[in-house]
Amino acid sequence: MASPTTRLWTSSADGRHAALDFLRRRAREEARHATEDLDMIADVRNPVADRQSAATSLRTFMRLPVSQRSSVILCDVLGHSLQEICEIVGGSVPAVKAALQRGRSRLRALAAEADDAPVPALPEPERTRLKTYVEHFNAHDFDAVRAMLAEDVRLEVVNRVRVDGKKNVAPYFSNYAARPHWRFMAGFVDRCPALLVYDADDPDQRLKYFVLVAWAGEWVIGIRDFFSARYAMDGAEIAVMD
Repeated sequence: MASPTTRLWTSSADGRHAALDFLRRRAREEARHATEDLDMIADVRNPVADRQSAATSLRTFMRLPVSQRSSVILCDVLGHSLQEICEIVGGSVPAVKAALQRGRSRLRALAAEADDAPVPALPEPERTRLKTYVEHFNAHDFDAVRAMLAEDVRLEVVNRVRVDGKKNVAPYFSNYAARPHWRFMAGFVDRCPALLVYDADDPDQRLKYFVLVAWAGEWVIGIRDFFSARYAMDGAEIAVMD
């Protein structure tokens, strides 16, 4: 069974990150010129659903299946039409309508639940390897960090670069070596294991962004660094690991 980190790595890339990327692009648009027919507009736009979706936490969105999550975020949060959503996710109008309806219903059900989820916990082996990664990083022992990488490791610095292979990923750590003020803490983002990054020179010690690390056994097989996508922190549930 895939670990929580691996699930976040894969499923959210299909929904959450695509939606957030479109949010950034949409913010640069001066206006949106809709061409939908009246039936389509009436079917999709719903002021009550819009308000409910906009107020929903990212953690709640992550509890929806990918297709429902993508459809609700793209429609009710970002304001895309059915046709635009079809083009983004590669589906048909009936499929998007169905996902949108089910997603809205599921969000209403989740909103009615008590928010009493326990603090996230990891099995001891996963906790140990995550903390070991953090300790090596904060000690600037990047040779030890590189030794944890799988040969086919994949790196994505979101919105900037993607590279594959241990040899190509290795220079990534040199960039951090030149910036000793960045420090890592083991924690959770939306209840999934993550590396929380803060600036040691910041007197308020505010969290700046996060890094997701995917594992296969003892090997790091994926790194997603949100240094250039700090908007991903907005609305996320953040917790520091004890």
